[in-house]
Amino acid sequence: MELIEPFDFGRIKIRGISYTNDLVILGERIEENWWRKEGHVLHTSDIKAAVEEFAPEVVVVGTGYMGMMKVSNETKLYVQKKGIELLVEKTKEACELVNALSKSKRVLAALHLTC
Repeated sequence: MELIEPFDFGRIKIRGISYTNDLVILGERIEENWWRKEGHVLHTSDIKAAVEEFAPEVVVVGTGYMGMMKVSNETKLYVQKKGIELLVEKTKEACELVNALSKSKRVLAALHLTC
């Protein structure tokens, strides 16, 4: 069974449990109701604690169904300076990446479910 089942606008199913709010996946743990400093921009402060705690090899950002969320340059630099691979895709594609990569790497996923 895949970690993330097919994603649709505003709804995601992870390990058989449905979620309707943005979230962060840290391996086996899900941080529900993930809020960002600025709704459609990912700032370093939005993921810093998760990155520090989880120490991922890869950060996958799902920018929403239509890709409306952007990743700030400061966030890109922060992840790069940590030596972590950063992949930014629309959430459907991001979910596919998480499923594939999590089989062999430590993946942190930050997923925006709408827009």
